[in-house]
Amino acid sequence: MSTKPAVNGAHKAAIRQENEEQILAAAERVFADFGFKGATTARIAEIANVPKANVHYYFSTKEALYRRIMEDVCDHWLEAAMTFDNSADPAFILRGYIEAKMDLSRVRPYGSRLWAHEIIRGAKFSSEYISTTVKNWLDSRVEVIRGWIDEGKMDDVEPYTLMYMIFATTQHYADFGRQIEIFNNDKPLTDAQFAEAKENVVRIILKGVGLT
Repeated sequence: MSTKPAVNGAHKAAIRQENEEQILAAAERVFADFGFKGATTARIAEIANVPKANVHYYFSTKEALYRRIMEDVCDHWLEAAMTFDNSADPAFILRGYIEAKMDLSRVRPYGSRLWAHEIIRGAKFSSEYISTTVKNWLDSRVEVIRGWIDEGKMDDVEPYTLMYMIFATTQHYADFGRQIEIFNNDKPLTDAQFAEAKENVVRIILKGVGLT
């Protein structure tokens, strides 16, 4: 029996996945730099090194592409909080979450900047996703934190405020990356400097809630 059709099918799927990944990566950068209105599919195609027709083939509209990236960025942030499900130790859980969010700011800065632009402009395309998926996720984490407080495992702080502080601080390293470079003698943070910054963020936040 010939396996040629199956091989061809797998090859086509691999090409499709590669093309989509190239387009998504390029679009994330272009949307972050120019916003939804300023971004063009022509520019996205140029950065992705694919024909413009390919962008429209894989994503029917610019809005569909934008929404796909927005939700993917946030989905990775939500996945960073998996430590909440794997331990009863608040220090371990918060450390893991903060470190994961910091790492995402380092490896995916354009995604964070895109999210910031979207929120600053009123969350026109993401308000429904935030009010459902993200809110449900946040509320569940807040209940975990309240449980730690009730059990005397950490100081009595407002859980939402704590989470907002973690959001803001970890994403600062992406959203205000250029400012950090300027303060760092106009140079990006080295891996060692970033590791030190990450440890300091963890230590300050944990100490602030009585976990060190």
